[in-house]
Amino acid sequence: MKIIPVLDILNGFAVHAIRGLRKEYKPLKSVISVSPDPLEVARAFENLGFTELYIADLDAISGVDCSFSSIRKIVDGSNIRLMVDGGVSDIRRARELLQIGVSKIIVGTETLTSMDFVEEVIRFLGRERVLLSLDLRNGHLITNLGSDVPTEPLSLLRRLCEMGLTQVILLDLARVGCGEGADTAFLRHLLGDFDLKVYVGGGVGSCEDLLQLKELGATGVLLATALHSGVIRAGRLVEVGLEL
Repeated sequence: MKIIPVLDILNGFAVHAIRGLRKEYKPLKSVISVSPDPLEVARAFENLGFTELYIADLDAISGVDCSFSSIRKIVDGSNIRLMVDGGVSDIRRARELLQIGVSKIIVGTETLTSMDFVEEVIRFLGRERVLLSLDLRNGHLITNLGSDVPTEPLSLLRRLCEMGLTQVILLDLARVGCGEGADTAFLRHLLGDFDLKVYVGGGVGSCEDLLQLKELGATGVLLATALHSGVIRAGRLVEVGLEL
């Protein structure tokens, strides 16, 4: 199982995300980086041996700044591979991220406005380069899709799998930054019903949590607070047999 560190960017700074309450996010304080500059944080992760980084560009997701300037700097200033949620909802924006040098595009249900776009972006980029972020809050789907679209998360996911989706991020924002554990019950249902690569984000607070997710069959885990606080160290991840 692969461990992918998380970088949340807001107002041009790396921030500490807590329960998805973005108005309360503060510049990141981390044991691995003395600066909340996104490039410095990305370099710190790379120096620790991580090979891939998940970025949530909250400026782009909210529509405040869609220039992807921080992502451009990280691509130019490091060698770590990037999977990016930048609020992409059309092919032009997806193409722009690819041209910048992003490895994988994340399409979040939070900003998804059309089911057809998922099929279109998979056809354009290929299945290996597209992940759906199943954005939840306490198990309930976060989406702006219309009333003709299933609001039950697994029903929506079933429709998207019919369009060619093969990778999904299970992200419960209510669990982000709290260390209370991932939603393993939901994960069991998901893994039992679908043949998908599943990445889990939100709630992980210990190596024990990670090993449980590995045992359940998760492909990877997105990890932020536990790394920045020093509760989980990169060396320990390697010791217990996890991939960086």
